[in-house]
Amino acid sequence: MSTISIIGAGGMAAAIGGQIAKAGHTVEVISRDPAKAQALADKLAAGATTGMYGAVPTGEIVIIAVPYSGVAAVVADFGDALDGKVIIDIANPVAPDLSGLVTPHGSSSALETAKALPAGAHVVKAFNTIFGHVLAKGERLDAFIAADDAEAKARVSTFLESLDLRPLDVGGLHMAQTLEALGLMLIGLARNGAGTFDIAMNVDIG
Repeated sequence: MSTISIIGAGGMAAAIGGQIAKAGHTVEVISRDPAKAQALADKLAAGATTGMYGAVPTGEIVIIAVPYSGVAAVVADFGDALDGKVIIDIANPVAPDLSGLVTPHGSSSALETAKALPAGAHVVKAFNTIFGHVLAKGERLDAFIAADDAEAKARVSTFLESLDLRPLDVGGLHMAQTLEALGLMLIGLARNGAGTFDIAMNVDIG
């Protein structure tokens, strides 16, 4: 299997990292706070390691698992260290009052991230439509992805399949805005019509 790097040590990092470790991959946890990174690596076990914040991540796939408000700082701090990497953006740039998305009109977290990354890095939008605690259950779920680079999209699809998720391609990176709106819709559904966050969006094909 391979090494997957996760920048972040919060709830989503733990949920995704848990599934990665379960699938037999090695998880590299990177955080500004080395103690938090070590604590998550210890929790994940299965040979999980920690990396130095701002240095070149070990994994060819790097998951930025921090809130949208912190994504730009992560990209700036790592700079050229992310060149040549496949970057998975999981952020939902949702306003605190859930009134909408806080990204510039016509853009998305993924597009803003792509603008700031080195030219050799490729962004794939994924995981933002799955709640962390639902992912952690280890059930077969649909994982919607968007990206412009075909090779990066294929690599992330294979990675998602290894986690027993079903990758569903929604198109180019411009579609990340729609996926982020879907993330907001799921929060609204959980708070209102569903009455629970124990929900997931699945597609019935054929």
